[in-house]
Amino acid sequence: MSTDAVTSDALPDESTLPDDPETLKGMIRELLALLHNREQELSGVQQRLDQLLRRLYGPKGEHFRPDQPSLFDGAAEPAPPSMPVPTEPVVRVRPGHGRRRLPADLNRERVVHDVPEAEKVCPCCQAPRVKIGEETSEQLDYRPAKLFVVEHVRLKYACPKCLKTSSEAPSSVSDTPSSHIVVAAKPAQPIDKGLPGPGLLAHVITSKYADHQPLHRQEAMLARNGVELSRSTLADWMAASAELLKPLYKLMLTQVLLGRVVQTDEIRVPVLQPGLKQTKSGRLWVYVGDRDHPYLVYDYRPNKSRDGPADILKNYQGFLQADAANVFDGLYLPGGIVEVGCFAHARRHFYDARETDATRSAEALTHIRGFYLIEDEARDLILRQRLDGEAADELRLRLRQERTKEKLAVFAAWLEDQAPRVLPKSPIGQAIAYARRQWIAINRFTEHGFLNIDNNASERALRAVALGRKNYLFCGSDAGGQTAAILYTAAQTCRRHSVDPFVYLKDVLERLPNSRPDDLPHFLPDRWLAAQSH
Repeated sequence: MSTDAVTSDALPDESTLPDDPETLKGMIRELLALLHNREQELSGVQQRLDQLLRRLYGPKGEHFRPDQPSLFDGAAEPAPPSMPVPTEPVVRVRPGHGRRRLPADLNRERVVHDVPEAEKVCPCCQAPRVKIGEETSEQLDYRPAKLFVVEHVRLKYACPKCLKTSSEAPSSVSDTPSSHIVVAAKPAQPIDKGLPGPGLLAHVITSKYADHQPLHRQEAMLARNGVELSRSTLADWMAASAELLKPLYKLMLTQVLLGRVVQTDEIRVPVLQPGLKQTKSGRLWVYVGDRDHPYLVYDYRPNKSRDGPADILKNYQGFLQADAANVFDGLYLPGGIVEVGCFAHARRHFYDARETDATRSAEALTHIRGFYLIEDEARDLILRQRLDGEAADELRLRLRQERTKEKLAVFAAWLEDQAPRVLPKSPIGQAIAYARRQWIAINRFTEHGFLNIDNNASERALRAVALGRKNYLFCGSDAGGQTAAILYTAAQTCRRHSVDPFVYLKDVLERLPNSRPDDLPHFLPDRWLAAQSH
């Protein structure tokens, strides 16, 4: 009997049921199978709905503690025997409370508070009191930023004798008074014949691409300072600044592609379409350089196709760490780019399955947590021993080879054992299938000490875009997306090196127009920072 014949709209009448017990048993088995399948389908739909609602409205963290019992479960289930929960307490150093000391380089204004003249006389003997000291306390205050005008005065010089001679000569004489006058040259500016100076441009760029202030808010803030500037004017300034910084942007991209490993990810960016009121979905990709090429390079593409990564990485030779998106399938060719998976993505699938299969999800998360604990231990040892470069890579690789690979083998055996026991379309089944399908790629980090266990660096680099997107809502055009990519590259690379983006951009925008092409490498944020410290 087919399960399709049993529906809620056509329930069988009692008189039509067969009297044969074997036939009835068969019908019961079919109905139970149908009920089980529908429960699984509803469970999957509910899980996807909960996941969608959690991503829209819930917390973004994926914290998991295997020793934390569930509040709503019945009897507590024992911990998985294959991966016991560590019993050693984790010591975390919390920052101290109370007021922090103010930086010594801040300007300090001394305000003296004196006692009234009447209290300067001793009430006992009427003798004048003598100053014996003072008590000082600090208060942090603020003055709004001020706009100012720079007057570029170009001095003019002339020879009085030649001017007099030329003025007495006939009009047919070729020498004119202007040929005897010399005027001081004005240095090249970020925007030729433009109104803004490098400091104002650096302020607008930093406010939008580092502090996530959209141009319409900056328009209002500038108006409070007495200057009316439209957001279209500010947008034109951003485009001109990006054009000036484009050679430096291309140099950063070249440097990133010279690294042994590149991490990448993408984020959706709404973009206005000409003549239409609705937006389309553009994409901002980020390419994170390795330790020796420490730059964050953003690349805008009008759609999510494989053309973007294929164009950027067409001549790249090395390791590429990304998620398992289909856009990368054609890049991983023998002898070319080597795929490196992301354990954070694999973990996320098990985390999302915890509502439908808590036991298996908890066991998988416990396994993965063990891998990350070894990474944390390696990082602590590197900091404690003050290692860097190849020495740090060797220590990290040794711990992975000695300890992580053994734990990975246990996890692999668990995946193989559980795969036939779960439904392929269930959340836990899909999580297990993803881990098995990407097993070679997500284990690649154990082969080299300079590789990371996950691709979280690129996700952190895109967090600034996500925060900015909530404020400025969309890019005005595809050209605006290209401008955003260049300016995000400058601002966020500065933040990677703990450089104030405003200070860096003001100096670069002021000096770059008067520099030679050979000077371009000196403007890379890490080299610029090294030069400032000398």
